[in-house]
Amino acid sequence: MRRGSLAPYIILFSLLSLWSCKNENQEVLIVTELGDIIIELYTEKAPVTASNFLANCTAEIYTNAVFYRMVNLHNQPNNKVKIEVIQGGLYNDSVIEQFPVIAHETTQQTGIRHQDGTISMARNEPGTASTEFFICVGDQPSLDFGGERNPDGEGFAAFGRVVSGMDVVRKIHARAGIDQFPDEQVRIIEITTDNNL
Repeated sequence: MRRGSLAPYIILFSLLSLWSCKNENQEVLIVTELGDIIIELYTEKAPVTASNFLANCTAEIYTNAVFYRMVNLHNQPNNKVKIEVIQGGLYNDSVIEQFPVIAHETTQQTGIRHQDGTISMARNEPGTASTEFFICVGDQPSLDFGGERNPDGEGFAAFGRVVSGMDVVRKIHARAGIDQFPDEQVRIIEITTDNNL
């Protein structure tokens, strides 16, 4: 067999390897009234958190949910450590409390950092996250394990990142005002787990 005849097979194998790596994680589409956001979920690095989010999407609990909290550097006067995020979900505490909580996967465990476009779970105490999530606008290391935003030092459970639509995230973030919870929320029409993204 001639040495050159293996080249097409090597190229094909390389392309298949790249394709399988690219599709290792699940993507979801967040359809909002201001445009679409595509999120890659790190199902292997953060299996508990990503699986919970996927289950919520599949159950269509985010249909007609909202982005309701837009935090910028100017509307958190009582916080010594500043962050910039948009937060979304069901908003109503009495509805949120109906959903089971999940174990807290720290960034120390997963290796996922709160960088620009990272999606992460909102929580009170560690192990209380269920439906509410946020997306980072810019790098937010204070939200990682050991960060100073939360006194417990456990950080938040990051589980994916925006791969398309950061312009939409920034449009939503631009609605921030004096209050972190402005009157003008952004409707989430649906979050779909269509595998054809």
